[in-house]
Amino acid sequence: MFYNRTQELAFLTERYQGDRPELLIVYGRRRTGKSALLREFCREKPHVYYLASQLTDQENLEQFRQMVLAEHPDPLLASMRFTDWEVALTYVARLASAQRFILVLDEFPYLCQANPALPSLLQRWWDTVGKTSQLYLVLCGSHLSFMEQEVLAERSPLYGRRTGQIRLGPLLPWDAALFFPERPPRERLALYGVFGGIPAYLERVHPGQDLAANLAQEALSPLGYFYDEVSFLLRTEFTQIATYLSLLKAIAGGATRVGEIGSRVGIPATSAVKYLSTLQAMGLVRREVPATEAHPEKSNRGLYRINDPFISFWCRFILPYQSLLEAGQADTVWREFIAPALNTHLGVVFEEVCAQYVLHRWHDRHGGTPLRVGRWWGPHTEIDLLAVLRVGEHQVSLLGECKWWQGPVGLNVLQDLKAKSPAVPASYREALRYVLFSVSGFTEELSAYAAQHDVTLIDATLLLAPTGETEMHRR
Repeated sequence: MFYNRTQELAFLTERYQGDRPELLIVYGRRRTGKSALLREFCREKPHVYYLASQLTDQENLEQFRQMVLAEHPDPLLASMRFTDWEVALTYVARLASAQRFILVLDEFPYLCQANPALPSLLQRWWDTVGKTSQLYLVLCGSHLSFMEQEVLAERSPLYGRRTGQIRLGPLLPWDAALFFPERPPRERLALYGVFGGIPAYLERVHPGQDLAANLAQEALSPLGYFYDEVSFLLRTEFTQIATYLSLLKAIAGGATRVGEIGSRVGIPATSAVKYLSTLQAMGLVRREVPATEAHPEKSNRGLYRINDPFISFWCRFILPYQSLLEAGQADTVWREFIAPALNTHLGVVFEEVCAQYVLHRWHDRHGGTPLRVGRWWGPHTEIDLLAVLRVGEHQVSLLGECKWWQGPVGLNVLQDLKAKSPAVPASYREALRYVLFSVSGFTEELSAYAAQHDVTLIDATLLLAPTGETEMHRR
């Protein structure tokens, strides 16, 4: 199944319909669905899609030739071989001489690993041959640092040649929920809270099995798909992963400030900042400040949080107990460590889901354009959500609470939120609105009150409800 990616498909299609040669870069962490996106885009269009392997340069050239030959039979090609990539690319450019033609080189870093001169060769070839054709060339890769430093950065030979790029991230919660259409909304959110928005992870969830059974089979067994997944992910970027794993484990375990994180890992705070910056660049960690901070980059109130539900879950519940899991104590790990703390983990993820709802869906569903969305905290007060909205020519502050509860949320939660609002800086209290998110719905009393006042209530069904745009690219 292929779900959504509406914006990315529209971008790729718009460029395809133009009359200029294109050199596009598509990259992102492993398993985000880059290959699926590009295969979906290439459907029913003239193309060659080549997935590179960790082979020698000549072996990749031969596999590439065979792929081209299979897709576009040619007696001449059957009797020749590609001596280098300039010859190979020039041959494909001939296919684009009279029509738009797509060439996807997936896992481009593997090709460069076998032939470090390839970016320079490609630059020269593009300047002399490629940009005079109707070729639509896509370079795709999962090695983030390589794609940014060796392909996109100013020092790269390809700098200035790209005509566009997509950094593909995880699916948003409502798109991830499309993988489980038959499950109730709370269960769909719980699955997202554990497996996140990575399509390859969501595809591993077994239909008909609950969360506990899926975890027992795929995460709590040394033979499971998820058992060592985060280690594999880090190995695509780093040779020494121990420090990065320790940093992620510290954050997942509740350390949020640089000094505390460094102390738990056993490194100076200055070193911790450098490692954390690298994890931020990969999109695995984010630095969070109160939503009212005018200059977030200068704020000394920053807290670090893991940016991915699955990585947070894995570092909190799998990594620390792998010795027990190796000893066959999966039931003990689930009963003693995961089950008692799972709702706390899901509650934190639910807050993030609600913030994403405001950022991505509030404008279309409730009116007002979000300018800033985040948490807010002061010396004695915390508020789950504070957003600044532009409504017409005015700015409105939206205060919210997000409850991952077993039962419905009542009027007392709204009263508590209103009681906390005076702690927010005065300039954000001039025009206030309130929103409550609840995974288990709301009491009749609160629903009746909200209908008569400027209070928005959002339950799990509304939060996950698909839009026409989402359904458009579900296949």
